[in-house]
Amino acid sequence: MSIPNLITIIRLLVVPLIISMILEDRYGMAFWLFLGAGISDAVDGFIAKRFNSATKLGAYLDPLADKALLMSVFITLGYMGHIETWLVITVVSRDLLIIGAVVLSYLIGHPLTIAPLLVSKINTIAQILLAALVLADFGLHQSLGLGRIIQPMTYLTGVTTVGSGALYLLTWIRSVAVWEEPSES
Repeated sequence: MSIPNLITIIRLLVVPLIISMILEDRYGMAFWLFLGAGISDAVDGFIAKRFNSATKLGAYLDPLADKALLMSVFITLGYMGHIETWLVITVVSRDLLIIGAVVLSYLIGHPLTIAPLLVSKINTIAQILLAALVLADFGLHQSLGLGRIIQPMTYLTGVTTVGSGALYLLTWIRSVAVWEEPSES
């Protein structure tokens, strides 16, 4: 197994530990584990590109680990009342919409390749920053004043989540429209 894939698997295995830390009100430890997971994502990507060790497994495993981490943290922080419910529902719904479209396209025999959009990259950064801010606010002493940044980040994350979800949906609808055109006999 390649080193980047091993790092990704470790990141995936850390997700339940982070969730456990949040549920046990151990936000400081959850923050540091979350930060470590984020750094490991950058490290495995760097190694894969720098040493030409990218694999087909890694192409699927890396985004799976990223989604598992972010969705789990958002759901748990929402459950604990630290991220607004509407945002948790929006983030999870967007990801389920994208996953569902990809799976459906595959099942009907027209696999869809989704290239990351700029708004989607901004959205991922916003989600990571919001989760990190919330964990840091509770885990590294609220006296840091991070609470003032959390509300604007919540709205930015919401807007970019809806925007990227809408663009992906439009992309999928366009590709489906091509499949639905009657074939000439």
